Amino acid sequence: MMDTLLDISNDISRHTVLADYCRQRLPEMRLVQRLIRKGEGYLRPDVIGTVYDGAVELPLYSIELGSTRADAPVMLLCGGIHGIERIGSQLLIAHLATLIHRLQWDECLKQTLTEIRLIFLPLLNPVGMARGWRSNGQGVDLMRNAPIDAEMPSPWLVSGHRLASWLPWYRGNAEQPMQPEAQALCDLVTHQCATSPFVLALDCHSGFGMRDRVWFPYAGSNRLFEHVAELHALVRLFERAHPHHPYLFEPQHHHYRTHGDLWDYLYSEYHTRHDAAFLPLTLEMGSWLWVKKNLRQMTSYSGLFNPTVPHRQRRTLRRHHALLTFLIDAVRSWHNWIPAPETRARHQRYAERRWARQDSHR
Repeated sequence: MMDTLLDISNDISRHTVLADYCRQRLPEMRLVQRLIRKGEGYLRPDVIGTVYDGAVELPLYSIELGSTRADAPVMLLCGGIHGIERIGSQLLIAHLATLIHRLQWDECLKQTLTEIRLIFLPLLNPVGMARGWRSNGQGVDLMRNAPIDAEMPSPWLVSGHRLASWLPWYRGNAEQPMQPEAQALCDLVTHQCATSPFVLALDCHSGFGMRDRVWFPYAGSNRLFEHVAELHALVRLFERAHPHHPYLFEPQHHHYRTHGDLWDYLYSEYHTRHDAAFLPLTLEMGSWLWVKKNLRQMTSYSGLFNPTVPHRQRRTLRRHHALLTFLIDAVRSWHNWIPAPETRARHQRYAERRWARQDSHR
């Protein structure tokens, strides 16, 4: 009896400590927890790992909705890998809230979710976000932490290094396993997507230039990835449905090549084990769009990566709604647009004309 009371007391104490921590430093976590309660009956939340900020235990939430069939197509939405880029998490939290409200009346959405599985990882690096760091609590850049090396890394430091954790873009110790946040993402993809016929991932970041970009592999090589024909077919669908969209679709290596990219690693692992298409995309929101309109943001590290004026934050959350909605619909209808064998070669040629580069000099 005393052991049971002690366990209850410890649970209450941990919950109180976490609530105080989130109230002061991590409001995004409070929003996620509130949505989990609000979406009861629609959502299947899970804690896929835990990390610590001192004595505070922080959960890594995975939130599923939609089909539970093992052969359902999957869309994975990820945010907060870089803690300083809060807007990525805020975008996914806002979209999840929209879905929860729509499920109360929208029969079309309900039908869509009988055929696909959505998985939200809205806050993968809670310690980094609470501290306002790009890295996680150990000083490791999670997007440089996978056990793969770039073929032609550039530029130095930015491409990832193992010098010291106090420098940005630190990859971590080569002799240690991946960080728990990165490993949790890899384990989820391995277990949740193993039998799916089609998987699309969107990882939300900010901070690169004055355009919204959608990047795709490879980040560590100047080669186009093996499913670029399928990606070309998807991009053409989007451009025809939204001809005035703001995005630039391109491989990440057009700008720099990095060691340890998580999505390169996940794609390579998935591609060697499965025949199904896996399209990992990265939404890189152009934060200089916000800085240009409010130069005071340059005096704040957070302001370089996030809109600080409320109406611009709301505008950013609205701006990407069409892309997220389109991708969900595309996952549901993937078999209608995925290139057949007789047309795949044509999409491959178009993709190579559009995105292949002779950039060995870079």
